Amino acid sequence: MQNAFEIQISGGQSKEADRTQLFVLALALGIVSAALLASWLPLQVSIATVFLFAGPHNWFELRYFLMRLPVRFGRSRAFFLTAFGGLAFLTSTYVSLPLIYRATAWSNEAWLILLGSWNTLLLAWVCTLALLRGKQKPRSNWTWIVPAIMLVGALNWLQPDLFSLALVYIHPLVALWFLDRQLKRTRQQWLKTYRRSLILIPIVVAVMAWQLSQTTSLSEDNGLFWRITQHSGAELLPNISSHLLVSVHLFLEMLHYGVWIVALPLVGMMIGPGRNNLAHVLNLKTVPVATHPRGFPKLVTTVLAMGVAVVLILWVGFAVDYSTTRDIYFTVAIAHVIAEAPFLMKML
Repeated sequence: MQNAFEIQISGGQSKEADRTQLFVLALALGIVSAALLASWLPLQVSIATVFLFAGPHNWFELRYFLMRLPVRFGRSRAFFLTAFGGLAFLTSTYVSLPLIYRATAWSNEAWLILLGSWNTLLLAWVCTLALLRGKQKPRSNWTWIVPAIMLVGALNWLQPDLFSLALVYIHPLVALWFLDRQLKRTRQQWLKTYRRSLILIPIVVAVMAWQLSQTTSLSEDNGLFWRITQHSGAELLPNISSHLLVSVHLFLEMLHYGVWIVALPLVGMMIGPGRNNLAHVLNLKTVPVATHPRGFPKLVTTVLAMGVAVVLILWVGFAVDYSTTRDIYFTVAIAHVIAEAPFLMKML
């Protein structure tokens, strides 16, 4: 009997080791495949990737944030009110920036001051959230965030446009942090191997830089191609090949989409412990704010249905006028970028 029990335990451990190896292999394959596609046809793959995955990945993020939202704020009331208030203010002001730029004849210096001011408000909001979160964790000291934010804020004012560009490249990596936190909650046995495998990302980026740094800049013979290169920083970094810039940014975006649409659901982020069937992603029983007796099931259903409608509208918009829809999307999408900060802090 004891030998049979030991064999059963050993078999379970072997299966878990096989799952871990499969997970890491899939992760490595995804990273390398994304790098190859991004390096091969960056403009064409960028167009296809945004068309297919920009909307759906936002829906997955929305559902995840609803899962993490408590039914009652309780002692987190100040944190969430600050989070949602800042989210609304920062999003509305950011969306207004292009309108202000087009409607006024501001100098480049005045525009940089406006951009630097918005960046400063964003940093101040993040700092406030971190301090509020730190108060909820009495055994931790989060006051170090104040000098850190002040240092980052000073760097922002050296060149606000480059600071904003840095956020464009940093933001996709935040998804990897969410995956780290989720693995710690639901697949802790994978966590150490996952963290080790992340070393592959800077190695891949270094290889891309080595291969593409001397390549000819990408063609900008139409407005869409020009928009893609500018979004990747070609105008701000004219001495760097636009092929390299677009490829690296596209590579990071593909990782971002892959984490939200594939990796997190596969590790059971949205479907509860022990159930890894993607068919359950639409099941509202895994959303506490919808299933709790004091929750809001109709509101959650409406929000998620509206999210599906937005995805469909985006697809139609991309099909009818890709350039304009892309511009609107990357402006309005700042909302989901900003929203990641408070929900990530709640997981720390």
